[in-house]
Formats: sequence, C-alpha cells, structure tokens
Amino acid sequence: MTPSSFLLPLALLPGLTLDAPWPDYRGPGRDGDARGAALPATWSETQNVRWKTAVHGRGWSSAVVMDGRAWLTTATPEGDQLSILAVDVATGEVVVDRVLFTVAKPEKRNALNSYASPSPTAGDGRVYVSFGTYGIACLSGATGETLWARRDLVCDHMEGPGSSPLLHGGLVYLHVDGGDVQYIVALDATTGEVVWKTQRSAELAPLAPDVRKAYSTPIVAKSQRGRDELVSSGAQATYGYDPRTGAELWRVRHKGYSMSSRPILVGDTVIVTTGFDRPELWALQLGGDGDVTGTHVRWRNTRGGPTMPSPVIVDGLPFQSSDRGMASCIDTATGETLWQERRGADVCASLLAADGRIMAFDRDGKVTMFAPERAFKRLGEARLERGFMASPAVVGGALILRTETHLYRIEASD
Repeated sequence: MTPSSFLLPLALLPGLTLDAPWPDYRGPGRDGDARGAALPATWSETQNVRWKTAVHGRGWSSAVVMDGRAWLTTATPEGDQLSILAVDVATGEVVVDRVLFTVAKPEKRNALNSYASPSPTAGDGRVYVSFGTYGIACLSGATGETLWARRDLVCDHMEGPGSSPLLHGGLVYLHVDGGDVQYIVALDATTGEVVWKTQRSAELAPLAPDVRKAYSTPIVAKSQRGRDELVSSGAQATYGYDPRTGAELWRVRHKGYSMSSRPILVGDTVIVTTGFDRPELWALQLGGDGDVTGTHVRWRNTRGGPTMPSPVIVDGLPFQSSDRGMASCIDTATGETLWQERRGADVCASLLAADGRIMAFDRDGKVTMFAPERAFKRLGEARLERGFMASPAVVGGALILRTETHLYRIEASD
C-alpha cells in the first residue's frame, strides 16, 4: 500500500463499544488490568476471529485504541522508513497508513528488536508516537496528520529503541537512556516544547556504555504523603521525580540495565524489575526523600524475574513471566515465591489480567491462561500462527492482538 492517509466510516458490531479507550500499551491503568472484560476462552486462526489485517514491515509496538481506532507503528526492516497505522476496530480496515520519518543511516538494532518497538499513547483526541532517537510526533486522532514533531531527543540505543512515551497531566514523558546520554524529559503535550529535562543521577560514567542503557516506560503514582511521583527505572537505579518540575525526589540503587518491563503499583508500593544480567523483582515503598536504598526496599525476589515482560497484579498478588517463559506468583507482603511454572516458550509481551484469568503471550504464538491464585492452576491455551512481540489491547469483549505479521480482533462468535 502506498503510504497515505484516508478515512472510512465506522460500523458498530455487536458486543463492542467503539468509544472504550485502551490509550496506553498496558491499558487505562497502565497495569495490564482488563478484569471487567468478558473475553473468549479460546481462539485460533479459524475460531473467534472477527477480522485479521496484515501489517507491513517489522514493528513490535503494541496497539492502543482511541475513538474506535487501533494505532500502531511499523518500520522497514532496515529502519529507513518509520510509519504510523490506524485500523478501524469495527471493520479491520486500515484508515491511516503513512511514513512519519525517514532515516538516512539507521543505527544497528538487536536481532530481536525492531525500529518501531516503542508503543504509542493516546488521549484528548491526539496520538503520541515515538521511535526513540529517530523522532517523536503528535498526531490528530481524527486525521492522522502531524500536529508537531521533534527529532532532537537523540541517544545511542545500541540495540534499537524501546521506551514508550507516557501521557499524563498535559505532559508527555520520555526516557532517553542510551549508552551515551541518560535523561528523562517532559514535553508539553500541545506544543511539543520541552518543559523540563533531568539527567540521571546514578554514577554511570565509569561503566561501560552497554550497562548504562535502559528501555523502560515510567508511571505516575500517588504516595501516602499525597504527592504525585513519576516512577522511572533506568540503568543501575529506579527514581521518583516530581512530574511537574522533574526534580528528583528519591532514588533506589540496584544492579541491572536494559530493562524494558514497566513499574507497577500496588497500594503504596511500586514493583520494579532490575534488568540484566540477573533480573530481580523489587518492591519499593513510595514517599521517600534522597537515596532510600537502605530504607524503602520492602523486599527483593531473585527467582524468575523478567527483563522484557511487565508483571500484572490481581487482588494484591504480583504475577510475572520471565523472558524464558517461567511464570510465577509472588507474596506481596514478603516477596516469597508462592509458585513457579515453566511454560516452555520465550516471552516479550506483558501479562494481561482479564475475566478471571492471567494471559501470557508467547513469541511462538501460544497464549497460556492460568488462574490469578496463590496456587498454580492452568485454565487453557490459544494460538495464532505467528508469534507475539507486542502486548494485547482490550476493547469491550474483544482482544486486539498484534502478531509479527497481522493485527487481529478476537471476539466470541454470536
């Protein structure tokens, strides 16, 4: 298809509320929680597929949904053309498909990565799209036209881009954690102008560039002190910032780098993963001041932690999957592993909690479902023909799933 932008009418199908948003790659709560949705118990290439739409190029970004459209990015395998797509959630028709950026000399990427791995975020009729060092843009949700763009937030990702933007309180937050520079920046969501920019304070200069980089995406949480805290994991440390000013509020030092899993909140505790080489799950109490490594780490779990898939929390219990497919449940109070179960497939996508199930989406196309309980209970499996690198979206009673080659709407047949 020649890159272009065009509009099609929306058609409402039974069982789907088109105006229900999934504005972030982890959903409205940025936590993978879709427990209000009644989703099909199983699916395949021939069962419970409402539509299947081919996606050109190579891109691992997760789809976000706003106003009846699923937005995602893709790129040529060589990274010289970076594109935005929007798909009509009702019909599966591509309604926006155009090149946003061209790149004369793309940097190398890891064989597992793509040049379109950061996921969009959406709100107030706009879609915010990042390709890391290659550019960030704000688009009209109605037309797909570019409202603003900038290409000066550059770094050496070393393995290709990964961090997704966060939209909160009229600002767009973006991690710029490369092997050369490491900072977090807040942009005005309306204009794209820099509101603040804060350098990482961890002692990274003496370290090799490879262990200075990171690919995580921040969240905003409210501490018991009543203040908002921008929780942001980088190489060798996790930070809390004032989201309005960028002032560092607290810092927890830990080993680890290249994490792309996202912090997740339970009560006044934020749970983070530390990244390579030996990923751990840490529970950090919010509300500290300064270096709180010795005072605000509630527990550390060293068994089966992920570097890429983000955990999910159900009824206070964290569930995680390692990159190698080891699923586990953690006791929130103590950090003790309650159970572990090897599923036998590699994982990049984040976990989803929905309809009394935890869903784990594997790189071979299999989806394993298990109960969100303190003892392991397998509930079933589903499969599509190509693997999952992106995380799922949920709209009404439908899953919007991106595989390596297609976007699907999975929904129970009438």
